[in-house]
Amino acid sequence: MSRVLLVSNRLPIRINVGDGAATIERSSGGLATGLSGPHEASDGLWIGWPGDLDALSEQDRETALARLSELRLEPVALSAAELERYYDGYCNSVIWPLFHYLPAELPLEIRNFEEYRRVNERFAETVAKHYRDGDLIWVHDYQLMLVPELVRRRLPDARIGFFLHIPFPSSELFRTLPERDAILRGLLGADLIGFHTTAYMRHFASSLLLSLGVATEIDRLNWRGRSVRLGCFGMGIDARAYDETARDAAVLARVSEIRGEDKAQILLGIDRLDYTKGIPRRLLAFERLLHAHPELRGRVRLVQVAVPSREDVRAYRAFRSLTDELIGRIHGQFATPSWVPVHWLYRSLPREEIVALYRAADVMLVTPLRDGMNLVAKEFVASRADEDGVLVLSEFAGAAAELAEAISVNPFDIEATAEAIHRALTLGPEDRRARMRVLRTRVFAHDVERWVSGFLSVLRAEPERENRVRRTPTPEPVLEELAQHIRAAPRRVLLLDYDGTLVPFARTPEGAAPDLELRALLTRLTREPGCEVHIVSGRGRGLIEEWLEGIDLGLHLEHGLWSRLHGSNEWTSLAAQQLSWRDAVREILWDFTSRTPGSLIEEKSASFAWHYRGADPEFGSMQAKELRLHLSERLSNVPVEIIPGEMVVEVRPHGVNKGRVVGRVLTGDASDALVVALGDDRTDEDLFAALPESGVSIHVGTSASRARYRIEGVARAREFLRALHG
Repeated sequence: MSRVLLVSNRLPIRINVGDGAATIERSSGGLATGLSGPHEASDGLWIGWPGDLDALSEQDRETALARLSELRLEPVALSAAELERYYDGYCNSVIWPLFHYLPAELPLEIRNFEEYRRVNERFAETVAKHYRDGDLIWVHDYQLMLVPELVRRRLPDARIGFFLHIPFPSSELFRTLPERDAILRGLLGADLIGFHTTAYMRHFASSLLLSLGVATEIDRLNWRGRSVRLGCFGMGIDARAYDETARDAAVLARVSEIRGEDKAQILLGIDRLDYTKGIPRRLLAFERLLHAHPELRGRVRLVQVAVPSREDVRAYRAFRSLTDELIGRIHGQFATPSWVPVHWLYRSLPREEIVALYRAADVMLVTPLRDGMNLVAKEFVASRADEDGVLVLSEFAGAAAELAEAISVNPFDIEATAEAIHRALTLGPEDRRARMRVLRTRVFAHDVERWVSGFLSVLRAEPERENRVRRTPTPEPVLEELAQHIRAAPRRVLLLDYDGTLVPFARTPEGAAPDLELRALLTRLTREPGCEVHIVSGRGRGLIEEWLEGIDLGLHLEHGLWSRLHGSNEWTSLAAQQLSWRDAVREILWDFTSRTPGSLIEEKSASFAWHYRGADPEFGSMQAKELRLHLSERLSNVPVEIIPGEMVVEVRPHGVNKGRVVGRVLTGDASDALVVALGDDRTDEDLFAALPESGVSIHVGTSASRARYRIEGVARAREFLRALHG
């Protein structure tokens, strides 16, 4: 089995210094637990920050590093200054609040992205250093979103996966991030990008379209010549381990101690002390509950475990002060000598104590304002071996998409949350058990092992056929040799696409006029002895004929329907076409144009092109998909083809394609002719396929192509053509 290189911000260990020696313990967190299996089974490496090794003595540091090596953990050392700028200054001050829909927590000036990039470079360098052919690379979470692209630059053929453990925000919010394009490009270096929920995946796809103009087909997209897959993989927990712990005799004894003698019902919250977890609003809802239902006073208590988090950050210190004030207010209103409404535990607890709290609770409150998944909800369910207890779950937690039998709440609605808690406290035993049985079945079925195996099986799967074709640009030395080979041929026939090959795409067809540089280049090529130049384009006659007037070249327009051969002024066409379908198509296109601001119709002699480059990218892409479907249904028995292109949908007569141009230009004895074709989209594939065996096919861009050679873009295509001038 192939090795797995796991890459996360932090290694799954804790370094403890005691009794004069450093020891290393495995972490018990969800990610560490979930990935320990594939880490051990694949004989791979886990790459990440090990913690502050500088605080250790030299001997302890050497001991710690040796132990890390034994555990196949590869450290990426970060200085205190790097951590402050990269981790606190960007990851947790910018990405964390923005991705959790809390832009008010952003600093007034967003800084430290360059430090974020530099640290991501360090991780990528470490991955490349230890990579072996056939390894799977699995990068984790928001701290390392540039790593996939940075690794791809170093290892073009590696299989790279990325999983985001926090929400991906809506496109409107994500676009406020100054570095949005860099983040998206970083993620697109992966072959597989995983999210907890379909909503996060949908937001990512929308952001790609609006920021980079990249459209997604269901769960796939094409990026720089690769097929990138998007997937929904809801993370699970080690459910059986929690179930076993919950049945332990010592844990059950602790449950009895927690329940105590007063028989008060227990509400439980367990969270990191983070402003995304909704603790203040939970306290307000509890306060409202005691106001609205005075009969519960003295009969219910809230146990809130708050795990310390980022205590040195000012915003988090202020957040703790707020919670302290709210608890003080609740106690001031309702506490009695024999009853304390809120039991506040500000510390980390061992797993056994947490599981005992899960078993003792009547109601579990998981009410974050926004959360990627929230494994606490699943831990509570897995710990309820008695099939009792009620889960109150925020609809803004990723787990809400899976745990439908929980009582769902909007944590921003304090009144409704208070009433939901009351409902949970008063549910009958049969209702409680029926809900919990279904929840447990789902949590056990979708555990952490299934999450890991599901993601890795998709990543490990044989890439699609189009992905097995190397689509990086042809190396410069090879292109230089190719140019020399072409120059040496006694007769050279150049078949050149126009839009996307000789000129960049424009918002409207009229905006792609040739500049002086291009006219000069084409003129020089046509004057080369033994060189014929032909433009083979989907454009109609008119503008392009006017733009290239005075240059002695062949024109083959509407994908070869009309041709004006080299050295001639006469236009000829293919056999007469059946064009009775045009009126119906025109009507459909006008309807879509009227409903899609920024779109337009280009009408040619025997075909149509519907352009939507000027439309809103997301809406335009949706309309283009609907248009293609509608046309396919209406024209199913009509001899036409519907061709999607770069922000355009074309309708042309069946059998008209650029490949037919090759036979037209190679008249007579063409044994000494070297045919060279340059094109950028799928219509040019017909041209490449029709070339003689000795022909030279060059794809401009990164999409899938049968072409033998590949050039990065328009500017580089022009450079190559200049090299053909003697």
